[in-house]
Amino acid sequence: MYERKILPYLNCGLDLVGEVLYGKWKLRILWFINEGNKRPSELQRQIPDVSRRVLNIQLKELEEHELVTRKIYPIMPPKVEYNLTDFGRTLIPVINTIGLWGDQHQERLKQVILKEFRDNPAIIDHPEVQTS
Repeated sequence: MYERKILPYLNCGLDLVGEVLYGKWKLRILWFINEGNKRPSELQRQIPDVSRRVLNIQLKELEEHELVTRKIYPIMPPKVEYNLTDFGRTLIPVINTIGLWGDQHQERLKQVILKEFRDNPAIIDHPEVQTS
């Protein structure tokens, strides 16, 4: 597993938030745990593009940053559930606001994100990338 060799910049709130929430799926993981999807298999159904390995890594990081807790039930087969901590719940209004901003600017964001793919022949046939 990757180990950091350089301390991260922690000079302001944005550095701190970036350090804790950096990861493609972390905001969605937190959101879905808040909505009641507490087991890794439930989270993977909600986020089908995430691999099990990446999901586990990001859940572990969220746990290390005290945003979620993990409970292991002593049954066979083992059952694991994740819950938001009180600290983690303070992020839900922020995540909601970011999601609303994304909804309000959805068309523009799609345009700027997909712009770089329009010239790539490997993806040009995808319906979201069509130029017409």
